[in-house]
Amino acid sequence: MSRGGISGPSIVEFKGMRFLITDRPTPATMPQFIKQLKNHGATDLIRVCEPSYEASLLVDEGIKVTDWPFEDGGAPPPKVVQEWFDLLIGRYAENPGCCVAIHCVAGLGRAPVLVALALMEAGMKYEEAVKFIREKRRGAINSKQLHYLEHYKPKRRLKSVSQQNGGNGSGCCMQ
Repeated sequence: MSRGGISGPSIVEFKGMRFLITDRPTPATMPQFIKQLKNHGATDLIRVCEPSYEASLLVDEGIKVTDWPFEDGGAPPPKVVQEWFDLLIGRYAENPGCCVAIHCVAGLGRAPVLVALALMEAGMKYEEAVKFIREKRRGAINSKQLHYLEHYKPKRRLKSVSQQNGGNGSGCCMQ
């Protein structure tokens, strides 16, 4: 499932939160995609682009699918941001250490922006969050999205998640 020089999914871990950023699967890559999600322990898959495959394929494998499509190359609307944080708070409360997978078309814009917001809400500065994600997903986050992240004001909504999952403010890991 590699397009545009990205070799597979990217794991992002910070303060007990685990994310899997990937590109959108095709019908031909769906079996491999499901296997990757399961290998990483993904409990949820967030689709931030228009659906191009049946969610039931994942639901049948025990993976919850949520659709929050928004404009390609743009920033997420406030409703999507709030629902994203609500999902993360709930998921990490009920299953600490679980993995939340997220994809857009190429895994370079919409999906990384939402992960960057989560990192920022857990205490990372926007510059660090962008650098952290770009180390694994070269070319991630365009200038319009970067501007949005630069002006985003974190409210520490994920502070309790990072504390309950053993985050001590210093640990981060990308694999």
